[in-house]
Parts: sequence; structure tokens; C-alpha cells
Amino acid sequence: MMKIIDLDEHHQPTFFACLEDWSEEMKESGNHKEIWYSKMIENGIRVKLAVDENDVAVGMIQYIPIEHSFVEGEDLYFIFCIWVHGYKKGIGNFQKKGIGKDLLQAAEEDVREKGAKGIVAWGISFPFWMKASWFKKHGYKKVDKQDMAVLMWKSFTKDAIPPKWVKQKKSPQKIAGKVTVTSFKNGWCPAQNLTFERAKRAVAEFGSKVEFKEIDTFQNKTFKEWGITDALYIDEKLVRTGPPPSYKKIKKKIANRVKKLK
Repeated sequence: MMKIIDLDEHHQPTFFACLEDWSEEMKESGNHKEIWYSKMIENGIRVKLAVDENDVAVGMIQYIPIEHSFVEGEDLYFIFCIWVHGYKKGIGNFQKKGIGKDLLQAAEEDVREKGAKGIVAWGISFPFWMKASWFKKHGYKKVDKQDMAVLMWKSFTKDAIPPKWVKQKKSPQKIAGKVTVTSFKNGWCPAQNLTFERAKRAVAEFGSKVEFKEIDTFQNKTFKEWGITDALYIDEKLVRTGPPPSYKKIKKKIANRVKKLK
């Protein structure tokens, strides 16, 4: 038997690791998500978990009033992510059992009761994690797109205003005579936090030849200045961070740029 519960103190460590507390790799991501969550409580963050008969969390969904997210909108709630554990390792694969659907419905009912005019999610246009097609199957409509990320929503009222992505305003600039590694970190996603930690560690290997710049986008003002939540740039080139690149790969990319320094 599976049931949906609100996040409690007992399950917080599992939530902070996105259900992957068994993973040594996930431990590299630090405590950024825990810090993010503690700050987001006053902004109305909501988390629901799917737990099995042994009280083990196998699925999760986290959402917040859209005004505190990285999407433009009003009187809506935004789903940061929904995830059902799908690995053979750890607790095993619980996907394709209807758990995601149950979590989504629970979140929708919750925000309806809070008077929201709709709920917003984002999905990937390609068939892997957080598929946009999955949300479409559950009644969500596409309203905006940015690269592979599709913004989806379900309105509850006729006067609900469609949300839209916040567009990128500017990109990092290279520091003359050095390799510049710029990492944008919001804190909400352990996978992105993992990239941040690996990049920071890799930069330390090169001494004064490489400059590391951390940009904390938790503050809404900083996020809107850039229009970027989580990203990694080496000099002025964006590094793809989904899935997180390995430490070895990040270090190699930096080393290749260092070789080109005069």
C-alpha cells in the first residue's frame, strides 16, 4: 500500500538527497538543498512524499507560489520537480506504478484548496527525466519553451494568466589573462549543486591561472539580473549540466582552456 504524506522531519534527509541517500555521488552535492529548503519555508514551499508500507519514501513532489520561483506568473503554484525513484540500486525501481500521477493529483488538490488559479510545471521535450509529454497526458498545456525546457500549466479558473519563462538577460564575461569558471547556484536541485561542487573543486587544482566566480541566484533580484538559475560557464562557453558532468570531465575542460592561455 502506498500513501501520500506531507514532508516531516523524519523524511527530510531523504528528501534533501532527492530519495538517493544511498548514493555516494549524491553526497558530493553538499548541504545546499537543505539550506535552500530552510529559507523557502517562509515562502510557502510545499513537499509531498509517496511512502510505502514500511514508511520508506519512494516518490516526491515540491512546489511553491510562483512568485518565489524562477518563472513569471501570479496566483499560481510552480512545481520544481516530481520524481519517483527509478534506479535498481537503493530502494529499487518504483516507476510505472501510478505513483507520479498520485503525487501530481495530491499537489493539485492542495493548491486548489489554497485558492490558486492554476498550477505550473516544466518538462523536457526529449524522452527522459521530467518529460513534457507526461504532463500533457495529465491535462497540462504548453505555454512557453526555452531550449529543451517546456513550460506547462493547468488553469483552474477562467481568469488565470498564463505563466512564462524568465529570459536570460546576460552571460558571464571572461577575465583577461585567466580562465574564468562561473557557476550559478540556486540550491533547489542536488544534481545542479553537484556540478557546482565539482567545478569549485576542479578550479582549486589550477591555482591562480583560473578564477572561480560563484553567483548565488537564490535572491530573486540576482536571478532576475541574469535570468539564469543554475548553470556552469567556462570562460564564456556554457557547459551542459544535465546530467551532471563528472569531476574528471569538468577538470579536463578547464585544463584545455588553461593550455590556450598566453
